[in-house]
Amino acid sequence: MPLEWLNQEQVAKLISLDMVQYAFGTTLTRLHGGINAKSGQQSILDIPAIIGTKGKNQHFHKQLQNYVPPLNNPTLFKRDQNLCLYCGQVFEFKLLSRDHVTPVSQGGKDVWENVVTSCKRCNNHKANRTPLQANMKLLAIPFAPNYAEYIYLQGKHVIADQMQFLMNYFPQQSPFRNRFMH
Repeated sequence: MPLEWLNQEQVAKLISLDMVQYAFGTTLTRLHGGINAKSGQQSILDIPAIIGTKGKNQHFHKQLQNYVPPLNNPTLFKRDQNLCLYCGQVFEFKLLSRDHVTPVSQGGKDVWENVVTSCKRCNNHKANRTPLQANMKLLAIPFAPNYAEYIYLQGKHVIADQMQFLMNYFPQQSPFRNRFMH
């Protein structure tokens, strides 16, 4: 199960502490260490795209079934691909806002299933109304990402090996599957 993104220093530490159970995928980088005084050989450590660490938590999968990731704008905007879900245009981060499909003033909650990415113009036009009340169409149904989808959303530069691994944990109907199944 994917757990989190690690930088190369964190992976190198896990490898050197013999805490890696398996490694696969592309080698992301090769670290060169010092020269061994006895052998004269330089130490080399390949950092793989994906590692599995030793240790067990037999109830971890049960915790993940009910996991609801924290809601924040950067992750929301990435979920929606920086697309205003009202006008359909792509905007840069600073021109986007979080819109509550059912406004908080009408009992809507600040949860994944009730928020979408909106440009500021559309958000202002919609105001404290539902899309129906504002005569605006919603282009996609908001959803809460599962744990693996959230891990994907946290990644900055996800390479093919990592994406393939993460997709194994995406729900069958995940909108993210369509983005990468070309």
